[in-house]
Amino acid sequence: MSVIVIGLQELVASLEGAPVRLRTFAAKAVEVTARTIRDDARQRISGHRYLPQYPQSITYDIKPTATGVEAEIGPDKDRPQGPLGNIIEYGTSKNAPLPHLGPALDAAEPDAEHGITIAVQDALL
Repeated sequence: MSVIVIGLQELVASLEGAPVRLRTFAAKAVEVTARTIRDDARQRISGHRYLPQYPQSITYDIKPTATGVEAEIGPDKDRPQGPLGNIIEYGTSKNAPLPHLGPALDAAEPDAEHGITIAVQDALL
């Protein structure tokens, strides 16, 4: 019995480039998700009388790591009302919490998983 394999060299060449493509595609997926979470959180917290500038303090940063890419999403403490983020999200003994970042993160989870799945599939093509 003999086996003839056709296209093996092309497959090997394609798989050798997969890690670089995956890093690029995963970074795009993470950035889209971070932007979605930021925009959703801003929407959820908009319209509060005493927090007119807080929504615009919510930003995101993307940074590559040794193992992939990560996003940090939340209020920028250098922007107006940004330092109020923890108080607003979690409340105090005298102020009820106004959850907006946590719910935005939870809402984005299915899209994030889908985006990473597509990134992996595209990297292997």
